[in-house]
Amino acid sequence: MKNKIIPLLVVGTALISACNQQAGTNSTPAVAKEDAIAEVNGVYIAKATLTELEKEIAERSHGQKFPKEKLVEELIQRELLVQDANKKQLGNSAEIIAQLDSAKKSLLTQADVQNFIKSNPVTDAEIKTEYDAKVAGENGTEYKARHILVKTEDEAKKIITELDKGGDFAKIANKVSLDGKDTQNGGDLGWFVASQMVAPFSDAVIKLDKGQYTKSPVQTQFGWHVILREDSRAQTPPSLDSVKEQLLPYLQRKKVQDFVEGLRKSAKVEILLPKEEPAKASEPATKGDTVTEEVAVGEVKDKDGKVVAEEVVVDEVVKDKDGKTVAEKVEVEKVAK
Repeated sequence: MKNKIIPLLVVGTALISACNQQAGTNSTPAVAKEDAIAEVNGVYIAKATLTELEKEIAERSHGQKFPKEKLVEELIQRELLVQDANKKQLGNSAEIIAQLDSAKKSLLTQADVQNFIKSNPVTDAEIKTEYDAKVAGENGTEYKARHILVKTEDEAKKIITELDKGGDFAKIANKVSLDGKDTQNGGDLGWFVASQMVAPFSDAVIKLDKGQYTKSPVQTQFGWHVILREDSRAQTPPSLDSVKEQLLPYLQRKKVQDFVEGLRKSAKVEILLPKEEPAKASEPATKGDTVTEEVAVGEVKDKDGKVVAEEVVVDEVVKDKDGKTVAEKVEVEKVAK
């Protein structure tokens, strides 16, 4: 399959260029011929523009590359359309000006955030502090257990009786457990923390001693369990290096949030949008309003007691503005069975 370029792909470089043109200033740096990849009606397209397009295409297509000549043609087509739009003065329309202003604000927002992150990088000391507080400071216990899952309590009790007689837990699990017949892993659940299991199950595991199985069936929404606690150990937190890359973006977001909150506190802000009023309580019915007071459903039976029809009785009341009843209406509808 040949690589295809989606014509006129909207990318950041195009938006920046358009915003600069909309602003009415010649803020786009002049491009020298030696720094250009093409000339379109006297306008040079910069090599940097091609580099930016290659980068953005690679990000959007997950690393897929396209022939350079196709990307150059993409930029030429875009420049031709920009020039044509300028001839037609399309950039002067209120709709386009509003869209360009919105795009410019979005880009400036991103630029300010990136500038803040660059100027206020997360330090190794901050990462270490966060690690000590949120990761290394977590103390807990991990458990290693097996279980046998069956549908009924009686089945679980029979299994416990068999275990009391010296039955092999793993073999029984492979034979009868609802989730062990296919895996044939002897009901092994591996290592887990209590919070990973539903409460009745984890509570039972915690109460057991090493090598002990439950003497009474344990019920959960999955069925009835017989549980064997094989071992336990202190939970070992992951190393700092293994979680550093996860902590970094979290701390960056926290710094940005604090930065924006600081701007908000120091700014003079007035909310001009009127506050929404709470929903009003329903008013009394006005004159002529029909209010259904009661709907009753009854049955009509023949002499043998068989239902041959249903009666639907609707009692409607017409009230005046003061809520006084001025008329009543009763309808009876029979529906044959």
